[in-house]
Amino acid sequence: MSWYEMAEEREEALIEDLSGLLRIDSVYDPDTSGPGQPMGQGVAEALQYMLDLCAAEGFRVRNLDGYVGYAEFGPESAEKYVAVLSHLDVVPASGKWTTPPFEPSVRGGKIFARGAEDDKGPAMAAFYGLKIVKDMGLPLKHRIRLIFGTDEERTGKCMQKYNELEPAPICGFTPDADFPIVRAEKGQINTRLLFKPIEESDSSGYEYRLRLFTAGEVANSVPEGARAEVAGDAGSLSAMQKAYEDYCASEGLKGSFEIDADGQTASLSLTGKTAHGMEPQLGINAGLKLIHFLKEFSFPSSAEHYLHTVDALMYGDIHGRAFGIAMEDQITGPLTVNTGLLQYDPEGESYFHINLRYPVCGNQADILESIGVRASACGLEIEPPSLKHPHCVPDDHPMIEALQRVYEAETGQPAELLSTGGGTYAAYIANGVAFGPVFPGMANSAHQRNEHIDIDALIRSTAIYARAMHELANLNL
Repeated sequence: MSWYEMAEEREEALIEDLSGLLRIDSVYDPDTSGPGQPMGQGVAEALQYMLDLCAAEGFRVRNLDGYVGYAEFGPESAEKYVAVLSHLDVVPASGKWTTPPFEPSVRGGKIFARGAEDDKGPAMAAFYGLKIVKDMGLPLKHRIRLIFGTDEERTGKCMQKYNELEPAPICGFTPDADFPIVRAEKGQINTRLLFKPIEESDSSGYEYRLRLFTAGEVANSVPEGARAEVAGDAGSLSAMQKAYEDYCASEGLKGSFEIDADGQTASLSLTGKTAHGMEPQLGINAGLKLIHFLKEFSFPSSAEHYLHTVDALMYGDIHGRAFGIAMEDQITGPLTVNTGLLQYDPEGESYFHINLRYPVCGNQADILESIGVRASACGLEIEPPSLKHPHCVPDDHPMIEALQRVYEAETGQPAELLSTGGGTYAAYIANGVAFGPVFPGMANSAHQRNEHIDIDALIRSTAIYARAMHELANLNL
């Protein structure tokens, strides 16, 4: 019996177990954070769900204080182990979904739910892949360890904790990107650029006042929605409304402009298109689009400074040219910048967040220096950034060669080596790559409304992961 046939036999059970996992809202929740559940109750439930499945299968399991858990199979006496790293936390389910995001729905051969593709579906495929390896009873030289993280979408604290407490694997992969093999990842810089308070001497000479501006829910997604509250007299607001309707029509955008009963305040909203922060070119940043409109109007100096600065630094520029940091290489492509969180609050903080991904050729210190120079010239302060260095595994590493053999044998297609702007768990281990679940030619729905995964592709991935784990667990490393 082939690897694929063994995966196919388990399809019904896999979908049932996956549906149970997808029903758990595992978005980071600081309100329910506590001992044993540092990322909140929902994330803790998802971790326990997977560990319970693994324990029932007879795998050796361990929960590391709720930060991360793992399940292991193979000879306990083996000194070395191979890792398969997935994550159980998900990004918020914003926007209008066809079916509720945490009520999995099967339609047209796909299963729809938040986390179906990123990364609960692949995590379940890896679990069933290890079940197949166990059921076959084939000899293994090394242990195989499934690692389940809980904070991949934010800070990666889960894998930081893991690396503090556990020895490193000899190699491994994460099912959290594309097939065939993603052997290189861009570096990342995440930080907020803060606006210093400006004391307004007199705002009576301006037509409008910006009471609030906000866009985005998470830093690593293109904001789908943006909202602004603008004050002015009835005539001014009426003129802005007409201009806004014309702007939305000319840009092909959906927006609303509602004037309050007092006739002195308007609420503007704009809908763009979300996308993963590593591919801002695939989205429409509602925040930047709304700022680009508002900057044409007369506001007090604090609001004008915010609108004009953000527009000059970010609008229509996803490659960092305004910061003087545009670059690219042949391995990982061009530098990209996404601003996923924007806020103007005259009574509180005003800022925009940058989620920057730079190629292997980039120097982190030089990029930060260039950003600092431009930010200082604009009167901005930079928060201490969260940093991730680029990651690249040599083409001739035995793991790469083994995964290429597996992929080509199971698909009949060449196993080309890829790179990504995304940050995956592969970068947390020396010899780590991303391996699926998105096959060539298939759309990636991660972080988007109506996220889904193709069931046939999920079963194919399960077979590939089973065979890959068996191959890697018998390498001479």
